[in-house]
Amino acid sequence: MSGQVERFPWYALRVLSNHEKPVSAALMQRDYPEFLPMYRARRRWSDRYQDVDVPLFPGYVFCRLNVNNRLPVLVIPGVMHIVGVGKVPVSVDEHEIASIQAVVSSGMLLQPWPFLKVGQTVRIEEGPLRNVQGILTEFDGSQKLILSITLLQRSLAVSIPRHAVRPAEEADEWRMLGSLAQA
Repeated sequence: MSGQVERFPWYALRVLSNHEKPVSAALMQRDYPEFLPMYRARRRWSDRYQDVDVPLFPGYVFCRLNVNNRLPVLVIPGVMHIVGVGKVPVSVDEHEIASIQAVVSSGMLLQPWPFLKVGQTVRIEEGPLRNVQGILTEFDGSQKLILSITLLQRSLAVSIPRHAVRPAEEADEWRMLGSLAQA
């Protein structure tokens, strides 16, 4: 079956929280090509720290399948649905999967990062402009972000390193979680 399935496109399966590894194993057992990108993270327990492998995209497992015969995949415990538009599954671009596979197999240090797009409200997380909020206007060639910050009904542009910026909503969530942890 595996040879036939290799011709089919990749789909993202939405899975229950913490079910990525069991779903991946079940897909392998049923001879479906699967891809669960992982990265190494340091986790803290009450008495120690430990490095563990965690999913790069929590809640998702990639799988090659014939979408017209998807029931065997959908009945795997932990699989919620195939990602798509409405009830129509949409395949993941072959080049995107190949790029992720290349990065994961390279052995280089990697980690998840927020998806940023032009026009999005972002908050600066580091440096002298920490907590300043602005609108992402462009990515320039030097791997920096240009922010437009409205101040006194004027705008200014500032070049900020990419690693120092997060989407504003996500930054607020991280800040709330941090204050809860300190309480």
